[in-house]
Amino acid sequence: MYNVRTGSGSPLVLVHGLGSSHRNWDPIVPALAEHREVIALDLPGFGRTPPLADVSIASLTDALRAYLDSEGLSDADLAGSSMGARMVVELARRGHRGSMVALDPGGFWNDRQVKVFGATITASLALMKRAQPLVPFLAGNPITRTAALAQFSAAPWKLPSGLVERELKGFSAKTSPSLDAARKALIHGPKQQGAPKGSLQGSLLIGWGRQDKVTTPSQAEVAMQRFPDATLHWFDKCGHFPHWDQPAETARVVLRATGR
Repeated sequence: MYNVRTGSGSPLVLVHGLGSSHRNWDPIVPALAEHREVIALDLPGFGRTPPLADVSIASLTDALRAYLDSEGLSDADLAGSSMGARMVVELARRGHRGSMVALDPGGFWNDRQVKVFGATITASLALMKRAQPLVPFLAGNPITRTAALAQFSAAPWKLPSGLVERELKGFSAKTSPSLDAARKALIHGPKQQGAPKGSLQGSLLIGWGRQDKVTTPSQAEVAMQRFPDATLHWFDKCGHFPHWDQPAETARVVLRATGR
């Protein structure tokens, strides 16, 4: 997998979400890299990593597991966002021994919620694909930035235009096959299984934005029921990406949860 390494110290692997790349983590990488070697990945089919032949949450997680093992990172600390957080909790369920942070993971929705997620995310992605020629304009203006990312951020007008432009370009035709396959896997695939109390081999912190409109806050209760050994951290004034809306707090939480 393509990755960018920054800083020095004990490795910390960052796993992005649907339609993103390693650049999704830019707001907190400098703070993390003051204490850790930060390894920010491009998942298969996103950024600069070639796609998988078969895309599912299980196959993406298998690919992540294989990468960690091949790079001598079998017990590395992990932080994931959204779909990447779903992969992190799945690795926790499978027995990963590192410290793990999962920010607003998918897979804990009920049938009604996943239908709403499917309808809204499908519409948003389709709109962003058609709007690619307008991305620089959408990202550069606080009003249009807010319209484009209101589903994902509690304060999109505050986000750096460069971050927004890169994120919106991730919804282009170039990534469409993997993007669509991963979207369908989230919507139509199985819900996230849990881990019985006392079964986790590593530590798991689940973080959730109180204003998340993608994986809604009520799903945090389900996540904690399925992972009773995990701890829960709420981010106030925060949407789907805590590392965007509350970067300083997110960096502190990640470093504390991973023992640094």
